[in-house]
Amino acid sequence: MAEEPKKKRLPDQGQNLRILKRVLTYIKHYIPILILSVLLAALTVVLTLLIPIFTGHAVDELLGPGQVRMANILKICLRIGITMGITAIAQWIMSICNNYLTYHVVRDIREDAMKHLHNLPIAYLDAHPSGDVVSRIITDADTFADGLLMGFTQLFTGLMTVLGTLGFMLVTNVPITLVVVILTPLSILVARYIAVHTHEFFLKQSVERGEQTAFIEEMVGNQKLVRAFSMQDRARQDFDRINKRLQTASLKAIFYSSLVNPSTRFINALVYAGVGVFGAYYAIRGGITVGQLSCFLAYSSQYAKPFNEISGVLTELQNAFVCAGRIFDLIDTEPEPADAPDARVMLNARGKVDFNDVEFYYDPEKPLIRDLNLHVTPGQKIAIVGPTGCGKTTLINLLMRFYDVIGGSVCVEDSDIRNVTRGSLRSSYGMVLQETWLRKGTIRENIAFGRPDAPLEEIVEAAKNAHAHNFIMRLPKGYDTEIGEDGGSLSQGQKQLLCIARVMLCLPPMLILDEATSSIDVRTEVNIQKAFTHMMQGRTSFIVAHRLSTIREADVILVMKDGDIVEQGRHAELLERNGFYKELYNSQFVQLS
Repeated sequence: MAEEPKKKRLPDQGQNLRILKRVLTYIKHYIPILILSVLLAALTVVLTLLIPIFTGHAVDELLGPGQVRMANILKICLRIGITMGITAIAQWIMSICNNYLTYHVVRDIREDAMKHLHNLPIAYLDAHPSGDVVSRIITDADTFADGLLMGFTQLFTGLMTVLGTLGFMLVTNVPITLVVVILTPLSILVARYIAVHTHEFFLKQSVERGEQTAFIEEMVGNQKLVRAFSMQDRARQDFDRINKRLQTASLKAIFYSSLVNPSTRFINALVYAGVGVFGAYYAIRGGITVGQLSCFLAYSSQYAKPFNEISGVLTELQNAFVCAGRIFDLIDTEPEPADAPDARVMLNARGKVDFNDVEFYYDPEKPLIRDLNLHVTPGQKIAIVGPTGCGKTTLINLLMRFYDVIGGSVCVEDSDIRNVTRGSLRSSYGMVLQETWLRKGTIRENIAFGRPDAPLEEIVEAAKNAHAHNFIMRLPKGYDTEIGEDGGSLSQGQKQLLCIARVMLCLPPMLILDEATSSIDVRTEVNIQKAFTHMMQGRTSFIVAHRLSTIREADVILVMKDGDIVEQGRHAELLERNGFYKELYNSQFVQLS
């Protein structure tokens, strides 16, 4: 019986408060802009509330036969015009401040997220789809920016409008004001009830959107394989399922959040009707003038309007807090452990590497490497072979300290690599992987990725040694040719040659070649092997190989199986032993009858 999927645990409302406090730590860097925005909001509210008073005075100047005083009305109209002009200017400047504040805060959060991304342990990146990480930094940050901007634009002004109109109404008539105050909590309770219940749906929407982004990125990046295996229909079906879940979550979030406005408008209409009835009663009895009644009606409308806006803001802030929470979850992820306080910088490494009783696993219940001992002298060429999943790549991860050993130690130049700074350790290795990676930019920039200040002459020399110079010169602008993400239209072999040239430019004391010639034709591979032979002279080299023909000249061949080194020696010696290595070799080069 299939196990039911676990439900995602939803954050409580206390988390929103923690997120708000976290956002305030970013806002505090822009306190002057925030103060200016608040002052402008206050000015805008005061000026807006003056207009109903002027309007009420104008109404009183029109009452009674033969009592129309046009001169006074024109003066009042002039005051209204000036007030509206100043209000418009204040709102324009306030909008600039709010946009500046919002997008600088989001920029800072994005920068922190991107900076932290480079400090995350490789284990986190291995466990999370890259599309989900991208969605947090891009899509969730944009959604948070929209909610934050709405908060700055409408929340401050709305709160001040409520307080301002309440004050003006109390000065004018206390009993009518009490009618407004008594009915107002209904609007607040309705808005809060809906906002709380939409949080769950906005969270589901954000999670599903991240999964969709990850799926799209996966399909776009591997479109050739999808088409090669005729899996377009399967991919569309998988996308439709994810899209359907996103649609369901989005519709629920939008539906429940859309209830806020009509609900609060209905209650606000009740407030307006109550003011009209009680105001008319007091006007008939002479308690207020008709102009004051018109002013009161205008205030009741202005008093109610912010509740519509604030309720809408609260709903959007629910979505914004969910998205901000996902970004902060990324930022708060435990980073890669810092270098030890007494860690030294590795200088002039010669290439002496030792594995001493190393134990390692990704899952405690599935041990991978046990009691591994290996001693490499400077300049040796170490080949690592074995079936898939035997631990070859794990060995490389331990060498580069992408993962730390569980037990034992890995030493370089007799120093435990945990006592050496990661930067100096990794700069002592040159790495060419089976999977190529090129950035958007020129050919020159990609080759010089490890040495951005390298002169063109050395870049050209490295490209020649990697047998990449000829195809580079056939490109439209040679070394200044722009290539797209991941190499653009270059062939897989050409991309691999550029990656090899990148390492040849740096020439560190130790090399890691993880099936580095797997995407290159046989003729070019012969030339590359010659270049590698030249490059590896005097340098310790670790060669992960599946094609055993490429490692016949290795000084030591490590044969791995289930995380253990079951055999080691030179090519001829291992064949004579008739062990596991010979079995692997025969599977590639001996045709069974």
